[in-house]
Amino acid sequence: MLLQIENLHTRIEEKEILKGVNLGIERGEIHALMGPNGSGKSTLANVLLGHPSYTVASGRILFEGQDILEADPEDRARLGMFLAFQYPVEVPGVTVGKFLKRSVEILRDGEGPLNVNKFIEELRAAMDTMGMDRSFINRYLNEGFSGGEKKRMEILQMLLFQPKLAILDETDSGLDIDALRIVAQGVNRLRGDQFSALIITHYQRILDYIKPDKVHIMIYGRIVLSGGADLVGELESRGYDWIREEVRL
Repeated sequence: MLLQIENLHTRIEEKEILKGVNLGIERGEIHALMGPNGSGKSTLANVLLGHPSYTVASGRILFEGQDILEADPEDRARLGMFLAFQYPVEVPGVTVGKFLKRSVEILRDGEGPLNVNKFIEELRAAMDTMGMDRSFINRYLNEGFSGGEKKRMEILQMLLFQPKLAILDETDSGLDIDALRIVAQGVNRLRGDQFSALIITHYQRILDYIKPDKVHIMIYGRIVLSGGADLVGELESRGYDWIREEVRL
């Protein structure tokens, strides 16, 4: 098991948000996490990467069998975890090229000095995949970027970092059809035995491009239903009320 979440209870200040989350993701699997607003999906994403604003009251998060609750966010990233933010932040004064180069150097520490020429080739190929003009290399990270450009930049980072587990927090929000297709193309490029993902979304449309192996429904801070990809279509046609009734929430 690549990721194992066991009975996870989390709060922010005194408010409990996650109320006993259980979830397992095997290597090579793509999972989708859906649910209404305020159900705790983004909280789970932030807790998995160690956001300091959240307190884990109980439960465990195991990554490759290792309990990572005490690990700092940067240590979790080094282990192979990646989070694409719902709202990517601007980083004035730091160019895209310098940010990506330094990040790759840190993540590949132990492999010897970074081959700069090879890195540039990888970067250009990844930018071509994401349909990004190469002039972005010299722009400050996310500064002045449109919403779609910021989301593409998140996937560009993922392509270069090559994580074992990517958590995509509503990466599809605000994207037009063309941008959505390109973002999905970036995710599918990594799909394989060495890459897993948890796609957090409200909508079916991204899952038409990235076919999930499993789908989970979160309501009121816990996963109440799991199933195959057909569950997505049922949600689109019936909404969440039938699930609330079925599980008697």
